[in-house]
Amino acid sequence: MSATKVKNNMNNELSQLLVDIASKAKSASAQLSRASSGLKDKALETMAQNLVKRADFIISENQKDVMDAKSKDISSAMVDRLTLTTERLEKVAQGLREVAALTDPVGEVVRMWTRPNGLKVGRMRIPLGVIGIIYESRPNVTADAAGLCIKSGNAVILRGGSETIRSNMAIGQILREALSQHGLPEDAVQIIPVTDRNAVLEMLKLDELIDLIIPRGGEGLIRFVAENSRIPVLKHYKGVCHVFVDESADQDMAESICINAKVQRPGVCNSMETMLVHKNIAKSFLPKASRSFIDKGVELRGCSRTKEIVPEVTEAKEDDWSQEYLDLILSVKVVDSMEDAISHIEKYGSMHTESIVTKDYANSQSFINGVNSSTVMVNASTRFSDGFELGLGAEIGISTSKLHAFGPMGLEELTTTKFIVLGEGQIRE
Repeated sequence: MSATKVKNNMNNELSQLLVDIASKAKSASAQLSRASSGLKDKALETMAQNLVKRADFIISENQKDVMDAKSKDISSAMVDRLTLTTERLEKVAQGLREVAALTDPVGEVVRMWTRPNGLKVGRMRIPLGVIGIIYESRPNVTADAAGLCIKSGNAVILRGGSETIRSNMAIGQILREALSQHGLPEDAVQIIPVTDRNAVLEMLKLDELIDLIIPRGGEGLIRFVAENSRIPVLKHYKGVCHVFVDESADQDMAESICINAKVQRPGVCNSMETMLVHKNIAKSFLPKASRSFIDKGVELRGCSRTKEIVPEVTEAKEDDWSQEYLDLILSVKVVDSMEDAISHIEKYGSMHTESIVTKDYANSQSFINGVNSSTVMVNASTRFSDGFELGLGAEIGISTSKLHAFGPMGLEELTTTKFIVLGEGQIRE
């Protein structure tokens, strides 16, 4: 057999595997969508218990992934992200319990109104159906994402990175067993069992079986998914988040917020990447704030006006303004006005999270109304742009696309609404 025929046969087998997985998920989603909240919660609690009870099995499989990763010279940071411990599994289990404790959105009637002919019209929350999640490195995502999908009545197909295949399969096995134990379809949680990257491409073709794709990972992965998917994709490419220090800001508050937004955890998408400072406060605010940043190991890259005030900063280049550093690096720009700050955010931002520090109520409202990002804050660190911190209980990701979710995505964002109409024999004339 020629190499071409062998390759075609392999592709056909892979395609059929993905069709089989997605078809089973489609069938499971119909059953799960009708399951009671109590039954779903019991399954989630059993998942949590069994992850802890079978920690030795999971960690044993995880260690095989870790050893492979180390043999391939994967970075220590990446190895740490994929490593599971008893303590980390306890946290994953606690996360499942927290999801179980959340209010089930399925079946909620979010609005009801009466028409002149007496018809009552409403909108009821229903699951999306089958959700495909493509992610990297962290095996905890397998349980976190599955828990949110199960609670919201959705089947889920999980495709983790090749570096965590054994860990993901072990966790997936335990989650499926818990579903079956409570009479729910185990195929509502499925792990793609192959590491071939073409599996992702085959998955992205199945628009008749999968309702939504959520990629979680670096910008390269997300762009690859968005460019190749026939299925709607909820995504954010990067988090270029800004804090604008208004001329009326309490300077101590502004410094505290900005330090937290940059330093508390610089390698995440809701950390501040650019600080904008009103020209009327720049000379009094920047020297002290810059010293605090530098003392904490932050490299500052400033505009020419910033450099005039703080000569030791590195002069910023044009591409700095659109950079997601994910590191202890901060761009700083002095702006002439609120309008200039908003224009800068519109040009260079990623529609993720922006914050203003101000004592002027009118300015806070102008900023809220003028900034077109998924989360806009007043006098708060951008680090609060997180589903848990915003009271969603948990999140499955952050969307900077406006259909159908915008911002951190919790349980409600994993549902849509259908119209329900209640009549008393009305007919249309």
